[in-house]
Amino acid sequence: MRIFDPHIHMTSRTTDDYEAMYAAGVRALVEPSFWLGQPRTSPASFYDYFDALLGWEPFRAAQHGIAHHCTLALNPKEANDPRCLPVLEELPRYLVKDGVVAVGEIGYDAMTPAEDTALAAQLQLAADHGLPALVHTPHRDKAAGLARTLDVVHESALPTDRVLLDHLNETTVRAATDSGCWLGFSIYPDTKMDPDRMVRVLREYATEKTRILVNSAADWGRSDPLKTRHVGEAMLAAGFTDDDVDQVLWRNPVAFYGLSGRLHLDVEDTTPHATHEGNSILRGAPVTTKGR
Repeated sequence: MRIFDPHIHMTSRTTDDYEAMYAAGVRALVEPSFWLGQPRTSPASFYDYFDALLGWEPFRAAQHGIAHHCTLALNPKEANDPRCLPVLEELPRYLVKDGVVAVGEIGYDAMTPAEDTALAAQLQLAADHGLPALVHTPHRDKAAGLARTLDVVHESALPTDRVLLDHLNETTVRAATDSGCWLGFSIYPDTKMDPDRMVRVLREYATEKTRILVNSAADWGRSDPLKTRHVGEAMLAAGFTDDDVDQVLWRNPVAFYGLSGRLHLDVEDTTPHATHEGNSILRGAPVTTKGR
């Protein structure tokens, strides 16, 4: 089973997670920029974060055999903080970078006027840069949030077939399907979707399986970077074919992020002693066993 996790926040995860993901079949991922839990108070903190998503994190992923790409944006939650708004003016210089395969996460958190403005501005940036957009639908009042999201999307210059609506569930999948956008589902231990619910959605919307993406959205909260694998296993147990699993867990993410023209799935050959800007993933000298 080959897996492309189209939404996972590896900055928050450990090398053990990378190793477990590779063993589970993960060979590629996209890391969207997002809120880190602690509010940022300066635009400069975003720029250091963006640089890490374009440099250190792809290096760290390659050390474990996984191709890493990212999406960059001013996230919905921090769009409400006036101190962060200069990020919108600086984004264009980042959106031309090779490792950026979409603008995102953009969308809504609390559905404020400030979020309206940031969403519209960043959809325009996606259109201007020839990039697709990863859109975060809100965790609260999901149906109203999706409707508001689609209003802004339809008013934008970005075609709906270049928009991925993420964090969908049973209450929003029909409207999202009718919109012509791509459909994203996050699988969590306690919240959002779980593997069995995802299988039921895949059965009900079987004709849409060529534009459904499944992700773990794993971050610093209670989450699991192996949930994509669990969905694949649940699909097989429910009678889906290996080809169905490959469609959802690999070919669909490749097709969506491939719209950027920047998707590169070959992993650079690295060694345990490789460095990025002089830094290694090793913490001290490797342990050796005497006599071997």
